[in-house]
Amino acid sequence: MPRYEYRCRSCGDTFELSRPMAESADPATCPAGHPDTVKLLSTVSVAGTASSSAPAPAPSAGGGGCCGGGCCG
Repeated sequence: MPRYEYRCRSCGDTFELSRPMAESADPATCPAGHPDTVKLLSTVSVAGTASSSAPAPAPSAGGGGCCGGGCCG
C-alpha cells in the first residue's frame, strides 16, 4: 500500500499515511486532530547496483543531438 506525506496547515507538523491509491486525494486529519492538511509532493529514491555492466548505446548515425541530428542543424 502506498504511503503519502501530508503537512498540517494549522500546526506545521508533517505526517505519513498508508492508504490505497483510490483514497490518495481524500482529506487527511493530522495526528493533533487538525483537519486543514495538504498532501505533499513526494520524491522517490531508488538505490541499487546493476547486476551486469552493459555498454552504453552508440550514438545515431545522424550525429546525435536533441532528436537524432535531423532537426537541430
